[in-house]
Amino acid sequence: MLQAASELNFSISRSSMALKSGQSFRIALLLSTPVTTWFGGNIFEGLDMVFHPAGYDISIYPINNVKSRADFFDVLPARRNADAVIVPSFNVDSREVARLKTMNVPIAGINTVSNENMSVWAAIDDAHGLRLIVRHLVSLRHRRITYVCRDPQSLLTLSAAQRIRGFKEACAQAHIKDDVLVIPDGDDSLQSTFNTLINMQPMSTAICCQEDGIAIPLMCRLREFGLKIPGDISITGFDDGTYSQELGLTTIRQQPRLMGHDVAEKLLDLINHKTISEPYRTYPAELIIRSTTATPRDVDE
Repeated sequence: MLQAASELNFSISRSSMALKSGQSFRIALLLSTPVTTWFGGNIFEGLDMVFHPAGYDISIYPINNVKSRADFFDVLPARRNADAVIVPSFNVDSREVARLKTMNVPIAGINTVSNENMSVWAAIDDAHGLRLIVRHLVSLRHRRITYVCRDPQSLLTLSAAQRIRGFKEACAQAHIKDDVLVIPDGDDSLQSTFNTLINMQPMSTAICCQEDGIAIPLMCRLREFGLKIPGDISITGFDDGTYSQELGLTTIRQQPRLMGHDVAEKLLDLINHKTISEPYRTYPAELIIRSTTATPRDVDE
C-alpha cells in the first residue's frame, strides 16, 4: 500500500492533519525589522532549524508600531491560525498575552525587555553588555565617550533601549559624563550623525554604538574624513555580526541563531504538552576586543 501511494505521489494532507489535531502547524513570528537584517535573519534561521523538520511553517508578521501589534493580537484569536507566537526585541501588552492564553497559544520572547507573561524567554543582558564596553574604554583611560543610538522612545519598547541604561550606569560608576547622541529620524546614511560627532567641542575620544550596523558605517565615514581608528578615535559596536571580525570591530557578541533554536525547542515541547525545566534563560554578554579601541592620544594632556 505504501509503495502504491508513493508511485501515485500521494502524501498526507497537512490540512487533514490540522483538522484532526486542531493545530495549524504554523508559527507566527512578529518582526519590527526586516528578516533580511542580521538579527532577524539569524533568529529565523535558528527557529527554522527546529520547526521545519517538525513540519511547521513560520509566518512573518511585520510589526511597525503599537497599532499593528494590537491588530495582530485582535485578529489571531478569531482566526486561530498559529500554534505559537514569537516576539523578538519588543514587548507586548499583558492584555494581548491574555488573549492568547484563552486559546492556549504559547508566546515566546527573544531579547524582549521583560519575561513577564512569556511562556518561553531567551535574551542577552543588554545593559551588562554596555557596562562591559564602557569599562573597557575607561580602562584605556577614555573620559569623553559618546553613545550613538536610534530613538529610545520607540512605542514598541525595544530591548536595545536597555543598552542606554547600561551605558549611563557605567558612566556614573566611572564619574564621567553620559553623552548620548540619538540618530535623527530619516538619517539612514548617518550623515547628520557623523556631522554632529565631528563638530563636538571637544571631540569624543570614543564612540559606543547601539549595534554593529551603526558602528561600521560610522567607521567608514570617520576614515573618509581622515581620522585614524583607533589612533584618533575608538569605536565599538554590539552584536558581533556580519563583517565585524573582518573589520576588527570591538563589540559585544550575541547569538540570535542560538537563542532562536533554544526558544523553538521549548515551544515545540509546550505545543506537544511536555513540561520544560528552564522556560527563561539569560545569555551572558561577551566582550570581543579587537583593533578599533586603544588608549586616546590626548590622555596625558
